[in-house]
Amino acid sequence: MARRDSIMHKPKDSRGTFRRMLVFLGPFRWLIALVAVLCVLSNLLSLWGPNLAGSAINEAAAGKGRVNFDAVLYYAKRMLLCYLGSSLLTFGIHTIMMNVSRRAAKHMRQSVFDKLMRLPVGYFDRNQAGDIISRVSYDIDVISTCMATDVVAILTSLVTVVGSVAMMVSISLPLSAVVFFSVPASIWYTAWMRKRTQPRFVKRSKNYGIMNGFVEEMLSGQKTIQAYAYEKRVEDKFRQINQNAADAYYDADYYGVTIGPTMGCINNITLSLIALLGSILYMGGNISLGSISSFVLYSRKFSGPINEIANIINELFSALAAAERVFALLDEQEETPDREGAAELSQVQGNVELEHVVFGYDPGRVIIHDLTIHAPPGRLVAIVGPTGAGKTTIINLLMRFYDVTGGEIRVDGQEVRDVTRHSLRRAYAMVLQDTWVFRGTIFENIAYGRDDATMDEVVAAAKAARIHPFIMRLPQGYQTVISEDGGNISKGQKQLLTIARAMLYDANMLILDEATSNVDTSTEREVQEAMRRLMRGKTCFVIAHRLSTIQNADLILVLDHGDVVEQGTHTSLMAKKGFYYGLYQSQFA
Repeated sequence: MARRDSIMHKPKDSRGTFRRMLVFLGPFRWLIALVAVLCVLSNLLSLWGPNLAGSAINEAAAGKGRVNFDAVLYYAKRMLLCYLGSSLLTFGIHTIMMNVSRRAAKHMRQSVFDKLMRLPVGYFDRNQAGDIISRVSYDIDVISTCMATDVVAILTSLVTVVGSVAMMVSISLPLSAVVFFSVPASIWYTAWMRKRTQPRFVKRSKNYGIMNGFVEEMLSGQKTIQAYAYEKRVEDKFRQINQNAADAYYDADYYGVTIGPTMGCINNITLSLIALLGSILYMGGNISLGSISSFVLYSRKFSGPINEIANIINELFSALAAAERVFALLDEQEETPDREGAAELSQVQGNVELEHVVFGYDPGRVIIHDLTIHAPPGRLVAIVGPTGAGKTTIINLLMRFYDVTGGEIRVDGQEVRDVTRHSLRRAYAMVLQDTWVFRGTIFENIAYGRDDATMDEVVAAAKAARIHPFIMRLPQGYQTVISEDGGNISKGQKQLLTIARAMLYDANMLILDEATSNVDTSTEREVQEAMRRLMRGKTCFVIAHRLSTIQNADLILVLDHGDVVEQGTHTSLMAKKGFYYGLYQSQFA
């Protein structure tokens, strides 16, 4: 839907967006100037063709036995050279502009991607991934197409219109008046039809977006549909959505297809009037047959760009709207820069303190009210609580994906806002419930973040994560390529790979968000034991939903509505028979 909106809607600030587009074209200004010169030359050659055709017709109209065939051949040869030269120049123009648009789009796409790498996590929380991808790919493609074709079309149209007017006026002012009279009718009709067709095309795009979204949603949930025997209901719903899309398509095209024939009719009426008035002028001896022929050719050249102006404007608005979406992303506020003189966090011991922390994603909605936590070095700290208690928010604050509204977070006594984000995040390894692997070898996925990792180190981490036997059963072992998003391995295997990655990562603190949720119970116990051995002396934060997995934690923090309501070991908390006891009993009742 996002890309359709960029096509059909006008930009809010056309001039400002256009000026910013020129910035990206700045490095190619001399090539664009060359294109403008070549465009003028190409059109001058093309405009000279009808004049030569008229001269050839005048020679041929001398009468039987009086035709100077040498003169006719002379004009024909030059007309052929003019059109051939114009075509070659046009080919060069399009080649240059395609190169310019490709390079400009490459620069723009790189700028957008670099910007995405500097944006805070909050931006990705607020915006759908599909919309972001649309801006990086489709919207920039729309801009590139505009630069490659529409810029040339505008230059060509301007030169053609001005040149055709000049030539028509020089041939016959009365015939020119007929053409100029028809121009307002063409422009008025095009504008009138656009007002009626554009909303219908918007509706068509909307209905097709709904249909595509429904199909994508149903395909992703196919197993659930079949499990609940819901196929018939889904078919009936799609039938209605499909009908709405088909009706909208017909309604839009019904009006759209009338534009061409109507404009053709106006042009034919204009030609008829030119022929009628030209005949009168010819019989009066005021114009020659060759001049009438040349005038007709010039009138066709003149009317063509006029009729296409509306389409060019629509395409320009499409490109400007797409550019506006791209520039809106480029204008997004980046992560606040590190404070001047921010220190590098080094030789981390893992002593983490949260003191009277207050935080809310929105100013009017506080999630963490007054949170105080102390995680001593080398301790396994589990964070538990009901949904919405603020567990994931604490992880976001520890990693400085967001900054606290009030209070302080300290690592080894240093306030995290006084150290660089890069060094702070390098001090943590992270394993999330939503595993992420990329297209590449298993070795590359485990060694992610450790460019200097050796094969022995990777194998040791894989063995500790209990994924080594599976890897060795693969055809190419550690050089086996994982497909995009790990589609050729199971969820549990992906999770074990990310655990191995965290074990290999040279970090002093570890964050686990239900990191063993996709592995079986026996493997889970083995992995936890291995992790405890490998992470000895390092501080671990574990978000646990299954309380059975954190019974051996050094410290359990029980959160409710952003506050620590209880803390202690599993044994001490169970003995209190408080909030934690209730959570535990609810899972094993």
